[in-house]
Parts: sequence; structure tokens; C-alpha cells
Amino acid sequence: MVAVLAAALPVLAGRAVRAQEKVTLRSDILLYGDNTEFRNPFREGETIFGAAARAFVDFELSPKVAISLGGFGNQRFGSAKAFDLARPVIAVTVRGARSSFVFGTLPAMAVTAPSGPDRGGPHGLLPPLQRETLAFERPYEAGLQWDFKGRRLSHSAWLEWQRLNTPDHRERFDGGLKAEVAAGRGLSVPLQIHVVHEGGQLFSTGPVADSAAAALGLAMRLPARGAWRVSLEAFGLAGRFVPDRQAPAGNATGRAVFTRASVERGEWRAHAIVWRGRHFLKDEGDPNYLSIRRNGHRYGGTRDYAEAGLARRFTVAPGAVIEVAGRFHRTERSYEYSYRVLSIASLRWVLRRQPPTPQLPTPK
Repeated sequence: MVAVLAAALPVLAGRAVRAQEKVTLRSDILLYGDNTEFRNPFREGETIFGAAARAFVDFELSPKVAISLGGFGNQRFGSAKAFDLARPVIAVTVRGARSSFVFGTLPAMAVTAPSGPDRGGPHGLLPPLQRETLAFERPYEAGLQWDFKGRRLSHSAWLEWQRLNTPDHRERFDGGLKAEVAAGRGLSVPLQIHVVHEGGQLFSTGPVADSAAAALGLAMRLPARGAWRVSLEAFGLAGRFVPDRQAPAGNATGRAVFTRASVERGEWRAHAIVWRGRHFLKDEGDPNYLSIRRNGHRYGGTRDYAEAGLARRFTVAPGAVIEVAGRFHRTERSYEYSYRVLSIASLRWVLRRQPPTPQLPTPK
């Protein structure tokens, strides 16, 4: 489907779209390989290898508005299917001087995304709020997204649908906010919120469930010493987990502390994370941080988790990077390791550019 759309849309663009300022064929490709060599009481080890690609055409109606039409495919290596997931790419993007708004298919992982597996989730949230592997398990998202970058405030807010309400199951969607306010030289106040909801009024198969959590912190970026860049972050988290509104005995209110330090030099990055949480449960969160065992039983004490990692990003060509990362994990009394290889490429071909309108000479 992706190949057919990629071949057909340029022809349609040349014949049917005459008034657009610019028509661009785009392709975003993500190759991912994630291997977790562990199996602890809270999380299973898993190997995730595959490729997610989208090919689409951007019809620029004006410098501020563009319509994207194309196709998306996700192929897990070793699968018997040609595509484990195939979806259309349909989006309207409105851009301003400091912000952009997307309605439809949400953007793919960018080549300029922050390096490091601990920041590699679909929206760059802290891992206990949204696990990083969702970027591979769910590389296609559709809904609404608003990004803003000002002098002191920057944020990304989104709402995306995962499942419709049908006679077989409830609907499911998630939304979130990742914001940061500059508080001074090298200091900022980050805020992250994430909500997952299952419900719907058309059909009542299954429970109505909610999972919400927020993280508020302080980030410090120390003055660069030559090529070295050091950052320190500390967050306080609070979450509310409601697996069934009709069974309040299963609800949980949790709190936690998340701290992270990182050192960067060139395209190298090393990081360390320390976590302590109590009764913290979060739908879509990384199980290594959560107070629930693999067998479904709640963990009653204070959860401890820590990790250290090293990542190297290679810029192999303009618009193409490869990142290799390894991590060492301590989950309570379990010690494990994991590694990851990513390749992100973004290709652009300008098919048609509207020539500037000729200016008539001013009569004397």
C-alpha cells in the first residue's frame, strides 16, 4: 500500500493540484532493534525488531498550511505478514511563528529526537509515565497535537485514539502534556502529564478504566566545560490508577521520586537513573518502575529501581542517523542488561514549486 501510494500521489499532484505553492514527496523510516536480556518479578524480557515506514505527499496550500496524504506500514522482522499494521497517512498541519498544530496522523519520530533510550518514548515522557518501547509497538498514532516553542515556555500537547467503542470492547485513548518553563540561567521547571482512558457510551462491554499521572520537577544544565555537557533532573510524581470504576477496591494512589543525571560529549551520552516509588501504578508505564508484579499481585513496599546507560549516535548522512545504546538495570535484587539499535531516516523530494507571481511594473 505504501509503495502504491508513493508512486501514484506524485502523478495526482502534477495533474490535479495546480494552485499549491509547493508539493513535496516525503518518506520517514524507522528501523528498530530492542533486546531486553532479563526476566525479573516485574517485567518480562523481550526482543522487538522491525521497521516502520511512511510515504506521503505534502501539499503546501500556503506557507502556514499543508495537507499530507499517503500510507504507513509497520513490519516486525520474522512475522508471517507483509505488514503487521497498515494505515493511511492523512493530516492537516497549521504552522505559526512559534507553534504547529497537527490534526490527523501524528508526526513520526524525528531525526533530531533526543538521543538515549531513556528518552525514546513516543512523546519523550519519563519511562514510568510511558514506556519507551511503545515507539516500536505503536509507531502509528492519530489524533491532535499542538507544539509550541517560545522564549521561556515550550510544550507539546496531544490526544490520540487507539481503539473505538464497539460491541466487543470499550474505546481507548490517551493524552498528555510535556512542558518546560525556563526559570533562569541553566534552570528550568519541567511538567509532564499523561492520561489513559477506556470507556465509551455506545457499548458497555468491559470496565470503564482510568490511569493518570503527573511529574513536576527541576532541571539544571550546568555550564559547558569545553565539549562536556552535564544535566541533572529531579521529579516528584503522583498517580491515580482506576482499573474499574465499579470496583474501587482495586484503585491505587501512588507517589514516587525520579532522578536522572546525564553527561554528553559530541554524539556520546551517558546517563544514570534512580527511582523510588510507593503504590505507583500507571497504564503504559515501564513495569520496572511500577508496584505490580508480573503475576498481577501488588507490591506493598517501596519500589527501588536504577539504571545506567551509554548511547552513541552516528550521523551517517544529512537526514539519517544510527543510534546504538546499552543499559545496565537493577530492579530490586535483580541485575540485568539490555541493548538497542535504531536507524532514523527522513527523505524529501520537492516535486513542484509554485513560481513567484510576476510583479507588474508600476505605471509612471
